Amino acid sequence: MQWSDKHVLVMGLGVHGGGLGVARWLLAQGAQVTVTDLAERELLAGSLEALDAAASALGTSVHYTLGRHEEADLAAADLVVVNPAVRPDSPWLARAAELGVPVETEMTIFLRTYRGPVLGVTGTKGKTTTALMMTAMLRERYPATLAAGNLRVSALEAIEHLPEGTPVVLELSSFQLERMGAVGLSPQYSLLTNFSGDHLNWHGTLEAYAAAKRQIYWHQQADGAVVLNGADDGSVDYYTLFDEQGARRGGQAIWVGAGPHWSRVRSHYPQPSVRDVSTRVELRHDEVIWYDPGGRSGPATPVEGELLFRRSDLRVPGWHNLANAMQAAALARAFGLASAAIQHALQHFTGVEHRLELVRELDGVHYVNDTTATNPAATIAALEALTTPLVLIAGGADKALEFTSLGAAIAQRVKALILLEGTATTRLAGTVALHRRDLPVNGPFLDLGTALNRAREVAEPGDTVLLSPGCASFGMFRNEFHRGDMFRQHVAALTSQQEADPPEQTRADA
Repeated sequence: MQWSDKHVLVMGLGVHGGGLGVARWLLAQGAQVTVTDLAERELLAGSLEALDAAASALGTSVHYTLGRHEEADLAAADLVVVNPAVRPDSPWLARAAELGVPVETEMTIFLRTYRGPVLGVTGTKGKTTTALMMTAMLRERYPATLAAGNLRVSALEAIEHLPEGTPVVLELSSFQLERMGAVGLSPQYSLLTNFSGDHLNWHGTLEAYAAAKRQIYWHQQADGAVVLNGADDGSVDYYTLFDEQGARRGGQAIWVGAGPHWSRVRSHYPQPSVRDVSTRVELRHDEVIWYDPGGRSGPATPVEGELLFRRSDLRVPGWHNLANAMQAAALARAFGLASAAIQHALQHFTGVEHRLELVRELDGVHYVNDTTATNPAATIAALEALTTPLVLIAGGADKALEFTSLGAAIAQRVKALILLEGTATTRLAGTVALHRRDLPVNGPFLDLGTALNRAREVAEPGDTVLLSPGCASFGMFRNEFHRGDMFRQHVAALTSQQEADPPEQTRADA
């Protein structure tokens, strides 16, 4: 597309880069950019300052409509670029359709523009860790490999700096995928970590949520590849490879027995037949093995397989991280990466900011930041990954999710529960009480610092204070990253009680 002098309306600038990168890129291409956002100027100050600086450097300017949207801006646009936070049922998108104004996103423009290989990662939980694991693997061979998408990095702005043929790994949310599906775009290589209920306040039903996720492979060509989690019941049930007419969708399917077992759910892909006829990755004792039947069908002759890595190579804890690593390795291997590169990358991968991130050890207590656990399944994974006694900080905004399994897991694993104020917190507390009435529960607290201080009072040497809310962050925080940053700041400000209250012998000597 020729962008010079096109009038482009960027709907939704956002406070943490949602529309900033694409707006700057459009300016650099010569487009006439209008930005409209329901937020007021004060809330958007950082994004506005960065965008104005970019415009000034290019000798141009941006027109702003803030605190509202206006039909005049829409009517004057040749194209609308929407931020992922703009709901698909927005009346402004309906009006754009009535006016015949095309709607794109940064991701759809990127996929139309970039000529190198693109590997997409989605799923309910584990997206970021899996995407960054795979990026580390690819960088063993392609040092400039870019990780972007839902990672607060603009893929479009990076294009001009990427050597030809450089792989780009995109973490993609269901919101981004909905718009990609609407225009028939999927990455050539894709991976779906797992599937469970999330964002039902946005999508309405599990099937609608799954349909959005499926767009990551739904429009692939036959030479593409899609990695699916054969150990995850939700994936087996909801990530179908056939449309309603029975036509095959997506590229080559690679099944991963991600963890200690395969799913036994009856579905389109009954196990173990999929293991007989498909390229797959399995855990064999401590070894993760790639099997390729070479296109054979029916009961397969045993295939020796290729070692991708050993479980002992991992430096991040938990079965869920083993699953993440197995799936990342499967797609990297399908892309053509050597197993030695995969193994070396995992031996040096130490984890991801805000995801089971050890912030500090103080007075024998570990403080762990898992703020991106914004749904029950992610918090359950954190509880299973850590083996020490846990003081859990949880609760927050409601996304219409079911807390039954999380309540049972908290009752079993947690020695004390610290609650944050939020629209989901009462439901969460009630579910926990159904499973264990004697669990010490504190809060809800309106301030994270107060909640942390209470957690510290409860914790003993050898315990872990874990921030893993299982809920969204809205209300108390701008987003989950703001919540994690505040947790780190409060933890960093703690002082040692041992220093403040010296042992009796020391005081006597004084």
